[in-house]
Amino acid sequence: MVANANLALVADHEKPPLTEAAPAAQVVVMKFGSSILRGPADAPLVASACYAHVRQGRKVVAVVSAFAGETDRLLADARGLGLAHSNDLLPGYVVLGEERAAALVAVACDRVGLDAAALSVRELGVVAEGEPEHARPCGLRADHLKQALERHEVVVVPGFGAVRPDGRVALLGRGGSDLTAVFLAAELDLDRVRLVKDVDGLYDHDPNDNTAPALRYRRASWDQARQLGGALVQHDAIDLGERRGVEIEVAALDRADGTVIGARSAPPGPAPSLPPLRVAVAGCGVVGGGVLGRLLNDPRYDVVGVLVRNPDKPRDVPCPPELFTASADELLSRKPDIVLEALSEGEAGHALIRKALEAGCDVASANKQAVSRDPGGLQALAKANGRRVFWSASVGGGSPMIETVRAAREAGEVVAFEAVLNGTVNFMLERLGEGAAFAEALADARAAGFAEEDPSADLEGLDAAAKVRLLCHEAFGFSPEGENLPRDHLTEATPAEGGVRQIGAARLEDGKAIPSVRLTADHGDPLFSSLSGEGNALKVYGADGRVWRCRGRGAGRWATTESIMADLAEIVRARRADAGLN
Repeated sequence: MVANANLALVADHEKPPLTEAAPAAQVVVMKFGSSILRGPADAPLVASACYAHVRQGRKVVAVVSAFAGETDRLLADARGLGLAHSNDLLPGYVVLGEERAAALVAVACDRVGLDAAALSVRELGVVAEGEPEHARPCGLRADHLKQALERHEVVVVPGFGAVRPDGRVALLGRGGSDLTAVFLAAELDLDRVRLVKDVDGLYDHDPNDNTAPALRYRRASWDQARQLGGALVQHDAIDLGERRGVEIEVAALDRADGTVIGARSAPPGPAPSLPPLRVAVAGCGVVGGGVLGRLLNDPRYDVVGVLVRNPDKPRDVPCPPELFTASADELLSRKPDIVLEALSEGEAGHALIRKALEAGCDVASANKQAVSRDPGGLQALAKANGRRVFWSASVGGGSPMIETVRAAREAGEVVAFEAVLNGTVNFMLERLGEGAAFAEALADARAAGFAEEDPSADLEGLDAAAKVRLLCHEAFGFSPEGENLPRDHLTEATPAEGGVRQIGAARLEDGKAIPSVRLTADHGDPLFSSLSGEGNALKVYGADGRVWRCRGRGAGRWATTESIMADLAEIVRARRADAGLN
């Protein structure tokens, strides 16, 4: 059946009066050079770095260089036609490398559910004066960048290129993407920019020189950076940072620590590193397989085991067969540091999480049925064993719902929330609304990787109900009483015309959480109406009238994989902090 809005949603008279929106998102500027973007296959690494900020409520300007070797290839093309370095037409061709990289990084962001846009050099509108191949930025036509930041979570822009007052494209010199990033940070009134390199900061001498241990600077003065930076940071970028008061942070990918270049300095010291962390993966389906594929080729991690029902079953991820086991005890006997849990069974997943925490492992889970059983108990068990448990991937796929609720609760009392929580159901409802038969819509959801072979948890509202329970814990500090939430089933008889959505909601009433999972066409919210395919969205109501929102891709391998990988990155940063390495 299709419920009335007052059953499905937090009714208008029960919502606090709206006073103001949630705080405006902080903007960060990051630059990724060709040492990170060696080729198109590395674009997902940049998407991951962007996702880590977006899920914390920030917006990202990602400045990218051309892929490794691309600039030299483009220059060679031009020289082959006799185009000299001094030719005014040369920069317009060379910046195609940066523009290509920006477009592909935006595609990689979209794959994991980020709302991303790529701007061209002309759209970005950095204005520069001087020689065509070594110009200096002098202004910003800010309309495109600011409008793009208003509309999107991530704006990917090409470095190195700018526009001269006469309309021709200019280059900002070798290493000019550094200069682009510092300039944009200054124009956006930021006090710091992050340059992501293949090394974790500035050292007193070449770290590859083994004649003496290299010491890393946590803070370096502008003059020290000019002396030590070499080819690592463009000197023009250092000069601009000093003039505009923008500190330059040089760090490696997914590292919290690095070198901050600014007015102050500090003596260098050893930069110890963690050995590869031992990681076990539980499950090798849509999510587990995606996670495994990411880990196997990452030198930061050593995959020690993969828990599956049938170790002999063919997988879509190439993996050494000796890693597979059907025994949870066998998996934990391999002494993993971290367990990434993506099983499809709630009871088995819950038991494994408890065993892993008791064995001294950190845990990140994508299994909402497992963690929603007793989230408070799991957190208490983790604390008792000096470990951590994360579950962002269990709600909303790639949309940062857990983080949004936590941000709202940190700002004050939360009194209600409502959300589209199931990407599979939303996808099917859209297909049904287009006239597809029920069986056809379900088959399409399976083909897209959204629906499991047994879709009953999605269709009966059990998946959304588990997520509502978990969101109640995050929003109110406790889960609803009772095991069964009021919920509608999606069946062949469900009318799908008029933009029906499955809405999971809860409100506080006399100190109790009142939850529901309803199918309704009368939700009256453009945030939910605008969702397409597997999209998810959330609204969180504060007692003071503020409303917190997020949206993103709620199902699919890559979006959910990205979420669990972001949890893994947080665990790594915490472990580094524990070891005094950050």
